[in-house]
Amino acid sequence: MFYRHSQKGRIAVIIVYVDDIILTGDDVDEIRRLKEHLALEFEIKDLGPLKYFLGMEVARSKKGLVVSQKKYVIDLLKEAGMSGCRPADTPIDPNVKFENKEGRLVDKGQYQRLVGKLIYLSHTRPDIAFAVSLVSQFMHSPMEEHEEAVFRILRYLKSSPGKGFFFKKSEQRGIEAYTDADWAGSITDKRSTSGYCTFVWGNLVTWRSKKQTVVARSSAEAEFRSMAQGICEMVWLKRIMEELRKPITSPMKLYCDSKAAISIAHNPVQHDRTKHVEIDRHFIKEKIEEG
Repeated sequence: MFYRHSQKGRIAVIIVYVDDIILTGDDVDEIRRLKEHLALEFEIKDLGPLKYFLGMEVARSKKGLVVSQKKYVIDLLKEAGMSGCRPADTPIDPNVKFENKEGRLVDKGQYQRLVGKLIYLSHTRPDIAFAVSLVSQFMHSPMEEHEEAVFRILRYLKSSPGKGFFFKKSEQRGIEAYTDADWAGSITDKRSTSGYCTFVWGNLVTWRSKKQTVVARSSAEAEFRSMAQGICEMVWLKRIMEELRKPITSPMKLYCDSKAAISIAHNPVQHDRTKHVEIDRHFIKEKIEEG
């Protein structure tokens, strides 16, 4: 992604992926000059207002933008031979717990292809992010129960192939993040799963669900690590907004439902109890003091 700033304080943004390019911004003249310059150097085709990009469909209204991957979902179901499958209400059984036990292995290549495409689909479908993060942990030795979980995600997608994002016009001008953690949720290694989602100007823009790299010794520690990841994401988004010349002037807000983790973040007296999360503790404390 590249930025070009004009003397008027406006900006044009170029987003490039291989030979696909998006031009956007609030400076119409600069965008026109960019098109003319690119046409001199390369053979390009102007497709007009953005409608389709890398499998993502874009629709506009007076209230905002809608981004979805309906065609991508339909093609994925067709490839998996599940176009006529019975839809599921949820992407995964909430009580399921995967473990590395003996069982019948399934086609590794097919499993990796399906999960890889689901990972890409989760760019516009945060509702499947947690389920996809679970099945992606067994890419090297998938078994029947893991394959069944992938098929469950596909059956869920069948129920709502056109679901996507709505980026609404808003008067809000802040950044917010919500963090959570599933303490010792994995029965194979007792590691926790962190999750966060961030909102810019009232719209959901990034999210993540991922197993933590170390075993948390308490629920507060698991929540604390998730908070640190959420803050890192907000700091990155704040820098992006500054580059776009839309700086965030108000304090960013982080929401966490763990009173213990919030207490540790605010109270440095808890030092002796938090030596095992010392780096995260100092990082969070520093960002709180910076506002």
